[in-house]
Amino acid sequence: MVKEAVKHLKPYVPELTLEQLKKQKELDKLVRLSANENAYGTSADVAKALDKWHYRDANLYPDSNADELRAIIASHFDINADKLIFGNGLDEIIELLSRVILEPGDEVLDPAPTFSEYALHAEIEGAEIRSVGLDDSGRIDLKAMARSINAKTKMIWICNPNNPTGTFLEADAIRAFVADVSESVTVIVDEAYIDFTGGIHDSVIQLTKEFKNLVVLRTFSKAYGLANFRVGFAVCSDPLIGYLQAARLPYNLSTFAEIAATAAFKDQSFVDSTVKKVIAERKKWEHFLIKACLPFYDSATNFIFFQVKGGDANALHDYLLENGYLLRNGLRQGWLRVTIGHPEDNQAVQKLIATFLGQ
Repeated sequence: MVKEAVKHLKPYVPELTLEQLKKQKELDKLVRLSANENAYGTSADVAKALDKWHYRDANLYPDSNADELRAIIASHFDINADKLIFGNGLDEIIELLSRVILEPGDEVLDPAPTFSEYALHAEIEGAEIRSVGLDDSGRIDLKAMARSINAKTKMIWICNPNNPTGTFLEADAIRAFVADVSESVTVIVDEAYIDFTGGIHDSVIQLTKEFKNLVVLRTFSKAYGLANFRVGFAVCSDPLIGYLQAARLPYNLSTFAEIAATAAFKDQSFVDSTVKKVIAERKKWEHFLIKACLPFYDSATNFIFFQVKGGDANALHDYLLENGYLLRNGLRQGWLRVTIGHPEDNQAVQKLIATFLGQ
C-alpha cells in the first residue's frame, strides 16, 4: 500500500501549544525558549503591509514566481534572480531537494547531531544516512566528512551554524571543502541561523556562482521573526535550479506570506537590531554558564546548547517548566538547548538553574 521506506518512519510530534501546556501544568505564565523563535518579534512594517493588502485578492491565486520578493533578495545578495527558489518554509525546500536528487541506494552524509529533517527526507526517498560525528569543539568535522565520501554519496548536509550545537564554520573552510567534492555530489549549506553570527561576510551564498553543486538555504523564520508565515528559499545554479523549479508545486507561497516576507526583508534595521540584542544576551548566557560550571558549545546563533554536568537534565527541564519556562530536551542525553529570550526571561531562567544546582 505504501513504500517500504515510509512504513518505518516515526511521525513528527510537535510540542503542545503554550495554552495547552499552561492548562496542563496549571501555569499563569509560560515562556517558550525551546523552538529558537525570535523573542523580539518581527518588523512593524509587516503588519502595516498586511493591513494595506486587506485581503483584497484573497479569491485569486498568489504570484507563483514571488517576483517582488525575488527581486529584492537577488539585489541584496547580488545574485541572478533566476537562481532563487522559494518554499513553504525551509521544510519544503529540504523535501524538494531530497525528492529531486535522491534515489534508493544513494547515500547522504550529515553531521551528528544536526537538524533531523535532513535524515527524515532522505529516508523517505530510500537513501541511506551516514552520520559523521562533530569534532571536539562541537563543530562539523569537514575532514571527517571528506573521508566519508564514497561512490554512493549523493548529498552532503552542512548546517551552518549548526543546530543544535550552534557552532559555526568560516566561509573559507566551506569553500575549500566544496572545491574537493565531486560535482556529482550536491553540498547543501543550511544558513537558517547565519544572521546571528553578526558577520556580513559569513554567508557562502556567493560561492554558488563558483560551484554548480553547492546549494545555500535561508529562512525568514529566525532573525526576521516570521516563523508562522513559513517562507524559506534556496540559491543554486543550473542545471539543478531548473529541475527544482520543475518539481516545485505551483503557488506554494500565499500572497499573505509573500507580502510579509517582502516587508520584513526591506526592514534590515530590524534584523540588525535583533541580532545586536541576541549577541548581547548570548554573551551574558556564556558568562553565566562558565560561572555555573556548565559546559556549552560556542554558539553563533540565537540559542545555546549546554550540558547539565553534575545534575539531571530531565529534572532541570521539568523544574524550569514548572516555573514557567520551556527549554528543549532530548537532543542529546544530559544536554538542554535554550533559546535566547528577553533579558528578564534569560535572567529568570539563569536564577532558576542556579537554584536547582544549589549555587
